[in-house]
Amino acid sequence: MLKEAQTRLREATRVAVLTGAGISAPSGIPTFRDPGGLWKEFRIEDYATPEAYARDPERVWAWYAWRYRKIQAARPNRAHELLARLEAEKGEGFVLVTQNIDGLHQRAGSRRVIELHGNIARARCEWCDARVPLPPPEAFTPPPTCPRCTSRMRPDVVWFGEFLPEKALAAAERAFAEAEVALVIGTSAAVEPAASLGRYARWSGAYLIEINPEPTPLTPLAHCALRMGAVEGLEALLAPPAEDQPEGDLPKP
Repeated sequence: MLKEAQTRLREATRVAVLTGAGISAPSGIPTFRDPGGLWKEFRIEDYATPEAYARDPERVWAWYAWRYRKIQAARPNRAHELLARLEAEKGEGFVLVTQNIDGLHQRAGSRRVIELHGNIARARCEWCDARVPLPPPEAFTPPPTCPRCTSRMRPDVVWFGEFLPEKALAAAERAFAEAEVALVIGTSAAVEPAASLGRYARWSGAYLIEINPEPTPLTPLAHCALRMGAVEGLEALLAPPAEDQPEGDLPKP
């Protein structure tokens, strides 16, 4: 199973990747629903909905400023770096779709990135919809003010109860529908509509690879399901062919 997945990925010219919180966990960024995840300690209703922001924008901004500091202090891990390398190899045939808001893919060198849920390092104007990067954490005092119209700005992230950006979702769906190989990494495959991207690829004829420590609703559809963390799984998947390895050595990425 792994050998076939390696071959399929190596030979593919169109590759689509979906990443979730699990890929950033080795960088020290908590996942959401796992033991010790954010939603075990904080209530979604208090920090990640439009209603929470309407009730208490200062509280929500303080929470996002805290997360922003934590995320900016984190560093991309080996899994982020391996996907950046895969993009360099595949060129324009590669698309990376992420549910994460941490920007670690871009900091690792990825450029063909679609952010479905926004980016914690940006703010969006409540009035004119302008988007601007936040200042460095040490210089940031929330809430920011729009440089265009002076209105208050909100975090440029998608909250529960909000729609995903139409253009980003359409581009993601197109990439997975056209992919020869699709990778789904570190996501529970439970949050729609992102959870359906792997299904689109499978139904369109792609070879589907899942990397996740636990089974998910997508697992039964996967041609290859690696019960590993993101780093271990990508290292295994991207190892060179055995014939390229010195005799007696284990495959290495």
